[in-house]
Amino acid sequence: MAYDTLKIDIGKDFVAGITLNRPEQLNTFTTPMAEELNAALGELDADDRVRVVLIKGAGKAFCAGIDVNELFGKTAMEYRRWIEKMERPLMKISHMAKPVIAQVQGVAAANGAGLAVAADLTIAAKSARLGLTAINVGLNCVGPVVPVSKSLGRKRSLELLLYGELLSAEQARSFGLVNRVVDDQRLDEEARSWAAKLAEKSPVAVQIAKQSYYAAENMDYDRAFSFMNEAFARLCSTDDAKEGVNAFLEKRKPEWKMS
Repeated sequence: MAYDTLKIDIGKDFVAGITLNRPEQLNTFTTPMAEELNAALGELDADDRVRVVLIKGAGKAFCAGIDVNELFGKTAMEYRRWIEKMERPLMKISHMAKPVIAQVQGVAAANGAGLAVAADLTIAAKSARLGLTAINVGLNCVGPVVPVSKSLGRKRSLELLLYGELLSAEQARSFGLVNRVVDDQRLDEEARSWAAKLAEKSPVAVQIAKQSYYAAENMDYDRAFSFMNEAFARLCSTDDAKEGVNAFLEKRKPEWKMS
């Protein structure tokens, strides 16, 4: 599929890069970009050349939210369909088999913050800032706060939602919204290296781990253990599990299946 608002690259390291490509508009979401991003995530999840997806923004910002030029002249039902379309990529990530990493520079605001946090893992430049800023223009980020609330408790989530302040990258890391913070000039290199390191792991083990985590996230304690044990048993029966253990015992690098 050809994309107008994204750039896609697939490396020999099994990492697929998605670049939000509206730099002059700070990579704000439009309907076409939301549709293309959702489609790209689905295509890359099904592509055997890909083990990890890395999302970043072109230019000086990761994503500054939704383009407000699309805000006007809709009925309530049209607004509902429109905002669901904007947030579909955020929801898509948790349903993908393959892990998604967000590489954040500049500002990740509103729906952009939601995308950064909805990613399975997030790496940010030291100068990056992240926040649920829509309240400052008379709107709110009740959609993006959903992935944020999965990482934060009620008090901090509501503070971000109601005050609309931007966190520094280090604050976001201390809150649990970001995994790693690196020097600005090393962001590209560090993010790609981190993604490539994950792509070296068994694709089957990584995908079962991710899917099982999301499936068990809201289960009660005992049921979660039961579910995870079943997932582990399934993994033990795979070729990758046998190959990984044999490679360890034989002191060699494993050769994973392409899946």
